[in-house]
Amino acid sequence: MRRENRTNNIKKRNDKIIVYSIMVALVLVIAIFVLMLFTNNKNESEKYANLENNINSITSNTTKSENTESASTQIGKSVNEVSENTTTNTTNETSKNTVTSNTTSNTVVRNQNSSSNTKDKSNVTSTYTNEDNDEKENIEFIKPVEGEISKEFAKEDLIYSDTLKEWTTHLGIDIKAEETSEVVAAQDGVVKSIKNDPRYGLTITIEHDDGYQTIYSNLLTAELVVEGENVEKGQTIATIGNTAAFEAKEETHLHFEILKDFEQVNPSDYIK
Repeated sequence: MRRENRTNNIKKRNDKIIVYSIMVALVLVIAIFVLMLFTNNKNESEKYANLENNINSITSNTTKSENTESASTQIGKSVNEVSENTTTNTTNETSKNTVTSNTTSNTVVRNQNSSSNTKDKSNVTSTYTNEDNDEKENIEFIKPVEGEISKEFAKEDLIYSDTLKEWTTHLGIDIKAEETSEVVAAQDGVVKSIKNDPRYGLTITIEHDDGYQTIYSNLLTAELVVEGENVEKGQTIATIGNTAAFEAKEETHLHFEILKDFEQVNPSDYIK
């Protein structure tokens, strides 16, 4: 019994020693950790302080160097030299301003002259343009066939078509004439095309100067000219027929159109 009690006491004592050792170790670890934190904070503070001192030092050195440079420009110069330099600089500035003002005045004069020349040129150009327009407006076409106009030009207003049995536009004029009557070119030009139009039958188109074209439709024959041929004003180019499907029930006639820059105009305004 005594031996067992002694053994238990020794075991308890050893357990206490182990617990105390562990507690001491934990305390030491915590103390070391706190010490490290304090040391790091101190080092950081010292770093920030050193950095701020360096910045202040650099700033003060820069300011001193600037002051030194500005002051060094006057070192070794007497009062008279400084005054002479100031007078020279003032004179130079005055001369520069004078040159600038003279240059500006010369530029203004040149611009005025240029503007007047431009106006003169524009007047000349407008005069030429008006003359050209007058020539274009004065271009005359002859009647391609002798006869009465049976149907007038109607681009904006509608007219009744006996063939179509409806109101429609009419982009040319119809000149009443007998079948096989000769058709002549209304103005000098070049034969652009000869074709069978599904609406207006056998058709000849002639190109003229200044963007004009003339169209001759409802023809019987067109063998008197070929495409690309130069024709003269009054030259016979075809004969009248009855080939226009859109105007089959009308009296025998020539369907005649004039185009200016690819737009139909009223032929009656141009035929003289």
